[in-house]
Amino acid sequence: MLREFHLADFFTLGNAACGVAGVFLAMLFMASGELQQLYWAAAMAPAAFLFDVLDGRIARWRQQHSALGRELDSLADVISFGVAPAALAFAAGLRGQLDAVAMIYFVCCGVSRLARYNVTAENLSAGADKVAYFEGTPIPTSVLITAIFALLAWQGRIGASLFGGVWQVGGWTLHPLALLFVLSGTLMISKTLRIPKL
Repeated sequence: MLREFHLADFFTLGNAACGVAGVFLAMLFMASGELQQLYWAAAMAPAAFLFDVLDGRIARWRQQHSALGRELDSLADVISFGVAPAALAFAAGLRGQLDAVAMIYFVCCGVSRLARYNVTAENLSAGADKVAYFEGTPIPTSVLITAIFALLAWQGRIGASLFGGVWQVGGWTLHPLALLFVLSGTLMISKTLRIPKL
């Protein structure tokens, strides 16, 4: 199978590796309580983003595009920019029932958005090398959510003292910060929001 890989695909795997490392580091933080682990988990998001940018540039530079590469990119993005930010937020204190619902919604929106992109990319590109615009926000924008949680960790506003406090809604727990995931997920699946691709 490796013979079918292009150079860009190895950078895509670097993206996926950063995402998985981010999940593991979030779990290590939960087990150890060492804040350094949470910082490293957050640092995996911009690292994954760098690999994500590079794989596209390398594919265009080498003029090597493939269906395998596109699917590989989407799968890596789901891990790095969907599952990993949710795991980081969970480790930082979003552990209420409604928090979990919000983060599951976010990941499902990310999966749906990437699937829609893969199906419509050929039409949106109109024969060019890349699409002219994104429908909805790209899933890597979740790097901003990761940055927010890294900042809150630095300020000591995680865990029991999580910024925004906690609400009880019908006997279920919701941290208002979880609404960031609802907003991000909703923007990802929007068909009316069009963002030019640089």
